[in-house]
Amino acid sequence: MAVTIATLQTNFEQRFQVSPQTFYFAPGRINLIGEHLDYNGGYVLPCAISLGTYAAVGKRDDSLMRVYSQNFADSGIGQIDLQNLQLPAQENWLRYVQAMIQVLVQQGHPLAHGLDILIQGDLPNSSGLSSSASLELLIGTILNQEFQLQIEPEQLARDGQIVENDYLGVNSGMMDQYAIALGQKDQALLLNTKTLTYEYVPLQLHDHQIIIMNTNQPRTLAGSQYNQRRKDCETALKILQQHVKIADLCDLTPAQLDEYSSLLTQPPLLTRVQHAVSENQRVLRAKQVLQQGDLNTFGRLLNASHVSLEQDFEVSGEALDTLVHAAWQQGILGARMTGAGFGGCAIALVPQKQVADFIAQVGQIYQAKMGRSADFYVAQSAAGPRLIQEG
Repeated sequence: MAVTIATLQTNFEQRFQVSPQTFYFAPGRINLIGEHLDYNGGYVLPCAISLGTYAAVGKRDDSLMRVYSQNFADSGIGQIDLQNLQLPAQENWLRYVQAMIQVLVQQGHPLAHGLDILIQGDLPNSSGLSSSASLELLIGTILNQEFQLQIEPEQLARDGQIVENDYLGVNSGMMDQYAIALGQKDQALLLNTKTLTYEYVPLQLHDHQIIIMNTNQPRTLAGSQYNQRRKDCETALKILQQHVKIADLCDLTPAQLDEYSSLLTQPPLLTRVQHAVSENQRVLRAKQVLQQGDLNTFGRLLNASHVSLEQDFEVSGEALDTLVHAAWQQGILGARMTGAGFGGCAIALVPQKQVADFIAQVGQIYQAKMGRSADFYVAQSAAGPRLIQEG
């Protein structure tokens, strides 16, 4: 169900017994193409989406940050004292909020008073749409605006990664936070994950629609094989660096990979590198075809990306493969898993006139094979985190 300002205001008043003063939104993101490259020095092509995380905010006179999430109602109101910042022991959504506050305070940004914050999102949790990064950037944007801290979007993105890496133990790259912080409508973000330089690529889909397909198989990065895939890549890189002058796997050209492939005899190192090198080339090709408005080729690149993730990097799994293979059967332009894999979501590029039939057909195939239903979301590209209403 769509989140509205009226809904946020009503929920805030019921929870805190006062009226909110400001309202905010931070999008989620999908990665169009370029998976598992953000820690291999490659290019990625994400975009911010119209699904995301909302907040209603009211000022307090004391040092307490009181935070409530409609999505985790059983947790009640979390309370964070700015004068005694200690991360709560429990592993839940409040840790993201408190960690973001603590990062900004440690950087010397003054937070003069507390806030009441009600959070409500329409992103499915643990789905690969970056609900955690959306929450981090939402909190960062609220603090930046409410206390006039004048922090640039790129810095808020880096702060979000600090939260993930240093406070929550997830060895993630920068893509999610950058894609959200720098989001623009009808644009994808071509991000060089090595240099963090970026450019916008037109995302004009015309009579096609991005459909997000949720396996409803949650994934937890810290508890999945994500860190093992990173370890495989690091091991392969060390072997190759003894013979080739490269800093990251994505520095390797296809010709160099062919020349030095005999060094990677320990399974599954060769296939891991094959994915990184070929996927990086697909991202650069995707930039070209989107600039040319060639959606047909872009769709084929999506398909090729999934094949590589399924067979070489082995991060899709039965649920994602079932959705994507079912999507391919519908005569659409392309489909692939998005995010880290091991569950979560896939995306499909579908003609608008076909959307209803596509959802029905793919949903039926998935239900029959997996014994549970998939959820489908129609998504548009969106601008980054922002104040959406005052007063």
